[in-house]
Amino acid sequence: MDAFFTADEIAFRDEVRAFIRENLPTDLAQKTRDGIHLAREDMARWNTILDKRGWAVHHWPTEYGGPGWTPIQRFIFEAECASADAPPLSVFGLYLVGPTIYTFGSSEQRARYLPGIRSGEAFWCQGYSEPDAGSDLAAVRTTARKVEGGWIIDGSKAWTSEGHFADLMICLARTNPNVKPQTGLSLFIVDMKAKGISLQPVITIDSGHSVNTTFMDSVFVPDDGLIGGVDKGWTYAKFLLSHERTNNAQVHRSRREFTRLKDLAAALPGSGGRRLIDEPAMCRRFTLVEANLVSLEVTVLRILADQTEGREPGPEASIVKIIGSELQQRITELAMEVLGEEGVKVEHEGDSLLAQEAQGWTKRHLFRRVVTIYAGSNEIQKTIIARSVLGM
Repeated sequence: MDAFFTADEIAFRDEVRAFIRENLPTDLAQKTRDGIHLAREDMARWNTILDKRGWAVHHWPTEYGGPGWTPIQRFIFEAECASADAPPLSVFGLYLVGPTIYTFGSSEQRARYLPGIRSGEAFWCQGYSEPDAGSDLAAVRTTARKVEGGWIIDGSKAWTSEGHFADLMICLARTNPNVKPQTGLSLFIVDMKAKGISLQPVITIDSGHSVNTTFMDSVFVPDDGLIGGVDKGWTYAKFLLSHERTNNAQVHRSRREFTRLKDLAAALPGSGGRRLIDEPAMCRRFTLVEANLVSLEVTVLRILADQTEGREPGPEASIVKIIGSELQQRITELAMEVLGEEGVKVEHEGDSLLAQEAQGWTKRHLFRRVVTIYAGSNEIQKTIIARSVLGM
């Protein structure tokens, strides 16, 4: 991708690469290679290292602690972190809640919450989806009732990722049932240790625990826990989701996983003395995924170029979310073909290369089934594209 970057940007890449090489703990890199569901302590440790360098909130404006990088510099930084197997930082606080608070929150909320997000001391989760309101957020049934000094929230939230170790939740709740569904919602900051909150773990198909169902029974939220104005939550929710969908392209992590998969296929024997990756059918599969991955990288760079000129993503966020999530699944599907029978074994015995790699790839393949659902299912994203781009 060097052809896309200037000499200054390549020099910046070299600076970032050297910093990561010198400061990324080897055990954190190994944990990132081995698993999907990292512990809070692992993400926080890398967050702290980056914060000391001033790079933890690399995409925030300088007035809120960001380093003042261009969108292309942020792309390069994220690519280098992924390539080095640096732990992913917690998405919710850094990428979703932080920008929402510094854009729509009060000065008091910015002063209170942004430092903890930046340092990695405070972890957040997102209370949007519900059992009967997934991609259709206008159907949210969780209610917030005004009382003296604050609000009482009742309801439940589904698929609360990282909720079991989050300190705070950004919660979408209905404050006005007598208007159009989209115009009666508000956005709140909820303390996850507040009285009336309980969580039920949801174990995903890969046997991992990253998501939960959250129940709120008469949870009190003080007045200063309301973000922005009453009944304005739909506007704030759409802002947050546009950031989430662009981030969920996951182009850098997909590139890293694909590189690892190519290395694995190149190390395994095929037929007739060839490497597995050189088998004609396998070679075609790898070439097709490579072409799609390059196309996604170029598309993301085009969006970043627009952002450099002050244009925020519109339907492009839905486009890269669809392409990126489907590509994540195609990479792990290809991994299952590379692994063959080893990929479907319950137990992986021995010290062969296949046995060593199989468990991690199988878990990734199972967990990646969810990526076309969260942040707005791909079917919903296609409807958004049809309406906003094609005029249907």
